[in-house]
Amino acid sequence: MLDKNFIGHTFAPFTAAVEAGKIRLFCKAIGEGDPIYQDEAAAQAAGYRAIPAPPTFLTAVTNDDPDKGGLLRLLGVDIGLILHGAQHYEYLAPVHVGDKIPCQSKVMDIYDKKGGALWFVVSETEMKDASSGKPVAKARSITVVRNPDAAKKA
Repeated sequence: MLDKNFIGHTFAPFTAAVEAGKIRLFCKAIGEGDPIYQDEAAAQAAGYRAIPAPPTFLTAVTNDDPDKGGLLRLLGVDIGLILHGAQHYEYLAPVHVGDKIPCQSKVMDIYDKKGGALWFVVSETEMKDASSGKPVAKARSITVVRNPDAAKKA
């Protein structure tokens, strides 16, 4: 069983820069062709102050965490035992090229299912605008961890 004492653990904060090149690559990867994500003039003509980040781009922002794998190290879990179970975003304000986004992640819950065969770790990352300090989004993810000892009991 995973240690429920990790609930509430807060990871070291980090700041990610929103860059036009990263947005272009992200849009290419997901097949997003809207010019507002490529061209400053098109973005401004559509009412944005700069090129906006597409909503799911915030995944790329959280991937800038220099402590990648921190959750797995904290839990003492091998990457071969995990599965990305869910991802939810709460969007609070637009994010644009040039923004700096401080991020802070926290373990919110740990629970099991199937008699302990699967563990679920719920984490949340709060993202803010560095210039105003106001929240721009919250990302909630669920990591599923397979209990390798469960198969031995069956």
